[in-house]
Amino acid sequence: MDPEHGPTDSLDRPLARRVKVALLLTGAGLVLERIALAFWPLISLFFFAAGLLMLGVQDALPIWGLRAGLALYGIAALLSLVLGLRAIHLPRKAEVVTRVDAHLPGRPLQALSDTVLVGAGDAASETLWERHRQRMIARLATVRPVAPNIRLAPRDPLALRLVALTTLGMGLLFGSVERVGYLTSLQGRGEEIATGPIWEGWVRPPAYSGKPTLYLGDLDPNFDVPKGADVMLRFYGDDGVLTLRETVSGDTEIRPDFRIRQSGEIEIDGPTGRLWEVALQPDAPPVAELVGPMTRAPSGEARQDFRLSDDFGVSRAILTISRDVEAVERRYGYVLPPEPREDISVPVMLPQTGDRREIEGRIAENLAQHPFAGLPVRLSLSAWDEAGQESSEALGESILPTRRFFDPLAAALVDQRRELLWNRENAPRTAQVLRAISVNPSEMFDEMTSYVRLREVIGQLEGRDGRLTDEQVDTIAATLWDIALELEDGELKEALARLHRAQERLSQAMRDGATPEEIENLMQELREATRDYMQQLAEQQGPDADDTDTPDQGQDQGQEITQDQLQQLMDRIQELMEQGRMAEAQQLMDMLAEMLENMRVTQGEGQGQGSEGMQGLQDTLRDQQQLNDDTFSDLQEQFGQNSPSQGGDQQGDEPDGDAQGGAEAGGEGAEQSLSERQRALREALREQRRNVPGGGGGEDSVGSALDRADRAMEEAERALREGDLSGALDGQAEAMEALRDGMRQLGEQQAQSQQDQDGQPNDGSETQGRDPLGRTPGGMGRLGTDEEFYEGEDVYRRAEELLDEIRRRTEDRERTAEERDYLNRLLDQF
Repeated sequence: MDPEHGPTDSLDRPLARRVKVALLLTGAGLVLERIALAFWPLISLFFFAAGLLMLGVQDALPIWGLRAGLALYGIAALLSLVLGLRAIHLPRKAEVVTRVDAHLPGRPLQALSDTVLVGAGDAASETLWERHRQRMIARLATVRPVAPNIRLAPRDPLALRLVALTTLGMGLLFGSVERVGYLTSLQGRGEEIATGPIWEGWVRPPAYSGKPTLYLGDLDPNFDVPKGADVMLRFYGDDGVLTLRETVSGDTEIRPDFRIRQSGEIEIDGPTGRLWEVALQPDAPPVAELVGPMTRAPSGEARQDFRLSDDFGVSRAILTISRDVEAVERRYGYVLPPEPREDISVPVMLPQTGDRREIEGRIAENLAQHPFAGLPVRLSLSAWDEAGQESSEALGESILPTRRFFDPLAAALVDQRRELLWNRENAPRTAQVLRAISVNPSEMFDEMTSYVRLREVIGQLEGRDGRLTDEQVDTIAATLWDIALELEDGELKEALARLHRAQERLSQAMRDGATPEEIENLMQELREATRDYMQQLAEQQGPDADDTDTPDQGQDQGQEITQDQLQQLMDRIQELMEQGRMAEAQQLMDMLAEMLENMRVTQGEGQGQGSEGMQGLQDTLRDQQQLNDDTFSDLQEQFGQNSPSQGGDQQGDEPDGDAQGGAEAGGEGAEQSLSERQRALREALREQRRNVPGGGGGEDSVGSALDRADRAMEEAERALREGDLSGALDGQAEAMEALRDGMRQLGEQQAQSQQDQDGQPNDGSETQGRDPLGRTPGGMGRLGTDEEFYEGEDVYRRAEELLDEIRRRTEDRERTAEERDYLNRLLDQF
């Protein structure tokens, strides 16, 4: 290369400028490369120390350890600096040109710096050399700066530079640059720690989280708490030495007590200060679900099962019921647009104690008189947690339940009431309909008082020409409802209302978790209301009710039930409630309500059972039930007093050989031990089997059921002798189940025998052929007879099984709408 000629002397100005820029940038990169190769140990030491300081290592070290570390760091840094200065040398121009030229094809910069030595002055040689130079200049069009090549891996086989970079990155992400400044207070730090200042702090999570209070000094530099946690700080020493800085409360004013509302930092600045990064624990919003469709209780109460869940606990929930105008069939009085009405908001009763993270329950509200009752509605269940987060709405659709009216005139009054509440402009039409249905009051009204009240309502509707105030509409609606109740219930109205109140109060007590004393008082109230209601029913039937009360008559009018059976059912409800089995108790409450609304009181018990064997089995079943109740009472007493039950037997006791059977065993229950009473019942059953057709055993269904009852009684007797009350209860339950099965089989056997003798069902009365709704099919075209549904001794068990089957079929969505509608009407009737 000719030193007198540069590579850019023969280039045009733009290309020469590009080449000079490329050389300048490449030279700067080469300088950085030499610095990095010479001083990488010093740079790594700096990064490593900065990362440790930002992470707060100096706060964890004692003063002597911190000083020793700083001394070692200073020595290492000085040594690295000296070695770096000795190793570094700046690049020369020729090195820069060579670095750029090496990345170009043919090394054009080198070629442009050369001169002709051989053939100088020869025209041909000069021409050839010029062409060569032009080709080299053309290749300079792709000239670019060359990046520095910092290859530290051969010089750093242990990758210490990567350790330093990682430490620096951790400090930037999780530490604080301000901590580096704490080194300025190194002088005299030990004395300050010994004499003060000091601080204390606590973090108290919100109560709904169920977490304990935390001491701030024991927490890691990074911790998380639920939103709403309270922080309390206390400073001791001279004022102003320790200062507080926080970004978690969102308040502009700094106070020692504050609430964590967002993620951020808490810093105590001073000689003994600390820094914490605070994050909020995840708190998902609650989840609300509607379980199944809305159902109707016999009293018209709307019931909706629900399920709520939240990671910390649900604080409140509301069921909103809004009118679904689009789903209303627009005919009759509904052709008019509806008047605006507020949605129904039903607060959900949540448990006062216990875990609220998973809640399953039932919303029960009597909305039978509400303007929405009987109309399509939309359901929306929402829940909130303690943090104020709201769940997504659980949506559903239903017909808002109302009370059923079987009296035609009462049902018509309620329909017109609903149309009037839909739009008060229906008043003239309502008045016309009410006049039409009451045209013959002597046939339609048992008491003229109701007719007079209805005429007053008609006068109010006609006298206002549809211009009714809200108060007048509400008054007329209430009057129509009262008249409908009088027509429906008659003399039973007051007793039935008291019964409904007692049932509702008891149901509410189940949901609210009442005490045993409250349950006992409410059960007594229900018993008294039931007794009054049954007395009213009996008086309504008249003095000849006993004469017409035969097994083959009246079964199409409702269920037959005795006072003793009602008493046993209510005793069982109270027993389940005292055990805390509220769901089962509520099911029996629903069954009791249906029975009371549809029953027909039978005077006496066990009349016309058809055979001596059936009567004996019924007595045995009753006595076995009584013995089961006494056994359970002794088991409760045993657990409650932690002492052996006085009614139970100790192991080794022998039964009395003179024990009586059947009813005598039940009468002597107060004097005999439980095992003796159980043995007496088993011996009575063996005697009664002689009077039961097919009761001797073998493959016969009746005999097989009685064999099972005998074995179960024997097992219960053995368990009672050994003091195993729990095992005895299992055996007694199996015995009662077998007795019921045997009675049912015996009843069917008797019914079949009677049918074979007469050539027709043993009904023979004018009620023969009625369907479950009490209607008589015409002629010989009916599809079935009554004996399958009503024949047999244990009619109540059979009725319960049929109701369960009907309910199961109504929930089968694969069945047709017409069939499910018919099944629903059966449930409403029975």
